[in-house]
Amino acid sequence: MSAKGLIIGDDGLQRCAWHGNLDDYRRYHDEEWGRPVTDDRRLFEKICLEGFQSGLSWLTILRKREAFRAAFAGFDFDMVAEFGEADIERCLADPGIVRHRGKIVSTINNARRAKELRSEFGSLAAYFWAHEPDGSERPRVVDYETLIANPTTPTSVRISKDLKKRGWTFVGPTTVYAFMQAMGLVNDHLEGCFCRAQVDEMRRRFARPAA
Repeated sequence: MSAKGLIIGDDGLQRCAWHGNLDDYRRYHDEEWGRPVTDDRRLFEKICLEGFQSGLSWLTILRKREAFRAAFAGFDFDMVAEFGEADIERCLADPGIVRHRGKIVSTINNARRAKELRSEFGSLAAYFWAHEPDGSERPRVVDYETLIANPTTPTSVRISKDLKKRGWTFVGPTTVYAFMQAMGLVNDHLEGCFCRAQVDEMRRRFARPAA
């Protein structure tokens, strides 16, 4: 490891260390995590999977992601919103996913709430990106100590409270902040990670969705 929270891969590139140089996890770090997303299905998928991750590792969920997509109609929330008891039982019998009744029911509930959010704001993307934190809420330096000390932020607390008022479930502030990190609402690649500059440039060029 080259510095706290950083690791050098066999390709000579320095990265955030949390992927542990596991091939699939490293690809997720390099190609997905932190890169801005506006696709509503991906946003819905991620916030649901973050809920399923609660008490587990993200790697566990990542390796089950295709099974989750199959179980939940590709996270098309219009379709998931129509799921009933037979679908809940089908999911509970699916060994490819995390078989937790509360989280399965939550995904169906949140699909219905996502439709309401889209009706109000035009898209999930418009809602979430309207909450993008400004520079005053961001740390001056994004290092390992800062991220470990701040599993939530004022923005993730605000989003969590607002979603809960709207009837969403399994959307606590830690879950919401992990969602924000993954979907690019913040750039939490550590200083020294080769992805950080790439994501900064993507975010600079990124066209924020309008409500």
